[in-house]
Amino acid sequence: MSDDNQTIIPRSFVELFIPEGSFKPRETRDVIAARYDLCEDMAQMLIEHARDKLFELGVTEQDVLERVRRGLLVEGSVVSHDEASWVIRRLAELLDWPSLDAVGER
Repeated sequence: MSDDNQTIIPRSFVELFIPEGSFKPRETRDVIAARYDLCEDMAQMLIEHARDKLFELGVTEQDVLERVRRGLLVEGSVVSHDEASWVIRRLAELLDWPSLDAVGER
């Protein structure tokens, strides 16, 4: 069995690929797994950056998450809008910060 088949993809991520009113994802497991790996890696990579910005700018955790979210949404980004939102929720979870969802995305 390859490592790809052993990756546990959170339901919250799989749901990004399920069209409204459907039960089945619109992409294959391989595509979803590849997108998940990208987004999880991105969230992990952003941990130190977010901590540094919190200290450097003297802003709130929510401000840092919002700034990172805006950065993920620039034209030409490698993640979709839904994936960017997931990355931000995951980043908040990894940092043990309240998510933007908890206070309402701006």
